[in-house]
Amino acid sequence: MKLLVLFMGLMFIAPPTSVYDFKLKNIDGQAFSLAQYKGKKVLIVNTASKCGFTPQYAELQKLADLYKDKLVIVGFPANNFGQQEPGANSEIKTFCEKRFGVTFPLSEKVSVKGDDIYPLFKYLTEAPNPDFTGEIKWNFEKFLSTKMATWYIVSGRQLPQCLPRSQSIYNQREKTLVKPSQSNFGAVFSFVPFSSL
Repeated sequence: MKLLVLFMGLMFIAPPTSVYDFKLKNIDGQAFSLAQYKGKKVLIVNTASKCGFTPQYAELQKLADLYKDKLVIVGFPANNFGQQEPGANSEIKTFCEKRFGVTFPLSEKVSVKGDDIYPLFKYLTEAPNPDFTGEIKWNFEKFLSTKMATWYIVSGRQLPQCLPRSQSIYNQREKTLVKPSQSNFGAVFSFVPFSSL
């Protein structure tokens, strides 16, 4: 009987519909939720300390400072590519703070691909996205989540080569919203540029 009740309960657990549905742990091991950032755009970035793109931490911090009232950047250290994030959480935190002055939130070290992919990144790589979907290819891919009407959606994705404050991101302002299309992840819209923050 208990198994039947458990099974019935699992049938009614809704899949996540936005990044705000995930329970996470920060770099210090404390529980946190992206739901605390509702009302702001959230830029999610998989990061690494020994990567050619590691200097993007400084650009991400500048972006966080520039748009602090409208945008939250959350870094997710990952060791999936070239073993470029080998350190423990405490080492990663110290490195980011001392080398780049990082004050934006960092999660605990996670996996962003493979069999042990962190649930948030499974969602991000599978959720409908106007730019592209699929597996993360390298460190410092960026996912922008924003609110459209009553939905919180993944509204853009940028490859690692795209610097956080680059002109190519600002040029996205020319794109316009499109009508939502329904899927098991909710509505999908075109990219909302940082310049419209």
